[in-house]
Amino acid sequence: MSEVIVSAEALAQELARVRVLDVRWQLNGPPGIDGYRAGHIPGAIYVDLDTELAAPPSPAGGRHPLPDPAALQRAARTWGLRQGESVVVYDDSGSMSAARAWWLLRWAGVEDVRILDGGLAAWTAGGFEVDQTQVHPPLGDVELDGGHLPTLDADGAAAWPQEGLLLDARAGERFRGEVEPVDPRAGHIPGAVSAPTAENLGDDGTFLPTDALTQRFAALGAPAGGRVAVYCGSGVTAAHQAAALTMAGYEPVLYPGSWSQWSSDPDRPVATGG
Repeated sequence: MSEVIVSAEALAQELARVRVLDVRWQLNGPPGIDGYRAGHIPGAIYVDLDTELAAPPSPAGGRHPLPDPAALQRAARTWGLRQGESVVVYDDSGSMSAARAWWLLRWAGVEDVRILDGGLAAWTAGGFEVDQTQVHPPLGDVELDGGHLPTLDADGAAAWPQEGLLLDARAGERFRGEVEPVDPRAGHIPGAVSAPTAENLGDDGTFLPTDALTQRFAALGAPAGGRVAVYCGSGVTAAHQAAALTMAGYEPVLYPGSWSQWSSDPDRPVATGG
């Protein structure tokens, strides 16, 4: 578990030795930079999910396509990220957007990335101070490329349920096709299993214990220690599911285009219901 998450208490002890990224973001706003300016963990650098952790949206690529590794490297260097440096990411929404940074940096070759368990709320609940100074670090020298974590394209996601478990990380009502607030069609990829990401968390916004996560995914049909594919609306909360799966001992395979890409292709079938 220590390879995926870090407690507020442990981060306070390490703060001078790690690069902290504030990845606050919410679908349809308000902008995360506003919260950052109001108060953030001392030394944290704000990261914009829409422009720095994703390529421009398109029907062919989805709402948050994976960025080009060269573009991600340029952004990471403006955060001051140095080669071999440890990184901690956080947000204020159950680690849903922070997990995107966690997964993406690992995909790009950063080995030591952890999520602050419980996010900013856990930090302040621990009695630790926040700062309002906008941080502009010296340019870093990190070198990034892609492909260090497994991914699926749309064809791979279509074929996956014939061989293994494909989890849909969106809320149940979106999976069933009862509502669809942002994407072209309602429903889910045929053969997928509903596994809302919010159920990875306890009431306090921290991840469930490892054994509870293992039991959760086993009950959904995940083979012990096996590969499990996951998608969501646009590849953001699916990264949170990937973090939980990693903690539980599984090897997650992420479909970055997710439902936003799938539902934009009229030739892709759509399933509805439970």
